[in-house]
Amino acid sequence: MVQTKRLVAYFSRAGKNYVNGDIVDLPVGNTEVAAGMIQKLTGSDIFRIDAVKAYPEGYQETTEVAKEELRQNTRPEISGYLDNMLDYKVIYLCYPNWWGTMPMAVFTFLEAYDFGGKTIIPFCTHEGSGMGRSERDIEEICAGASVLKGLAIRGGSVQQAEDQIAKWLRDLGQIA
Repeated sequence: MVQTKRLVAYFSRAGKNYVNGDIVDLPVGNTEVAAGMIQKLTGSDIFRIDAVKAYPEGYQETTEVAKEELRQNTRPEISGYLDNMLDYKVIYLCYPNWWGTMPMAVFTFLEAYDFGGKTIIPFCTHEGSGMGRSERDIEEICAGASVLKGLAIRGGSVQQAEDQIAKWLRDLGQIA
């Protein structure tokens, strides 16, 4: 049996973050924690989507930058790309919900590749806004891809979410 090659591609931000109503300093971003869980559960390769220009340390400052990027439909430069995207059939796309969708650096990443014939499985961390319109945005950008039902988890509960993530992956037929 031929093994389907899978990838976890994620964007995450450590530092000052809004978690359960408070601003806390996270040594590892919530989305990165969840991406690691998905990688471990699926045995996928993993790739971090990083903006070349770092976001501010402060939470409020970052939200303002993110809001302006969205308003201007900016495509921030990212620090790296995959040379072998053609090898992957399934992509677990992980990101925080910023202003109702993905961070604009994730748009930059998605627009760099042809996802025709691939399966994209969205995963989103948030603090009350769920998936927002991110699934629709992925479908628009990734024409020809099959976009499965995503999972949204509150960032403040991500440390305890492995069972919920595993159930979601089992329900989608991604793990036994």
